Amino acid sequence: MKKSIIGLAILASLTSVNVIAHETGDMLVRVGLTTVAPDESSSNVFVGGGDLGFGLNVDNNTQLGLNFAYFLTDNWNIEVLAATPFKHDVKVNANPLGLEKLAEVTHLPPTVTSNYFFADKASAFQPYAGIGLNYTIFFDEDFTDSNEALGFSDLDLDASFGLSAQVGFDYMVDDNWFINGSVRYIDISTDATFTLNNADLSANNAPGEVTVDIDPWVYTVSVGYKF
Repeated sequence: MKKSIIGLAILASLTSVNVIAHETGDMLVRVGLTTVAPDESSSNVFVGGGDLGFGLNVDNNTQLGLNFAYFLTDNWNIEVLAATPFKHDVKVNANPLGLEKLAEVTHLPPTVTSNYFFADKASAFQPYAGIGLNYTIFFDEDFTDSNEALGFSDLDLDASFGLSAQVGFDYMVDDNWFINGSVRYIDISTDATFTLNNADLSANNAPGEVTVDIDPWVYTVSVGYKF
């Protein structure tokens, strides 16, 4: 996904078409593929106050990305990022207990961003950069069947509120249609709690917790239409 965005940017910068780019009052709709690639760090997992000696990692996931933007001026817009729910496998960094995949977690990361467009409005290539706010909602947090059999249950992840930043571009194909590529960094941190009931580990109905800084890079390639 990252290489695709770079390739699109290079191609767009080498070509031009005779169109007028975005202006005050324009509304954009973009639809494409969005990949969430966590750059996570994790505390160790604690159960009943005891350190189990390992942390967690989270894999990538790609979903349908939706994007809506409105131009307040010729150069500034407000953009809302939406998507179909992302589902991630959660695994352990080390495996002293013989665990495979630990759990699956689904989330939605709606993000509002203010972007500044740098190019002349007569240019088809429209690069931009922006900063914004993200609110990530976690749901359908489930341990795998094998880990539930080991006594893991009641997984719950707190919602996250944090900053985001992005760079990207629109390339106008004609007066209405364009292609888009963007790279976004989002500050996502969550506290996860669960219960472990396993006599072999001397953990009967013991509360567990772990803090995970997910902090993903988010890559999007899409097609857009300007109203």
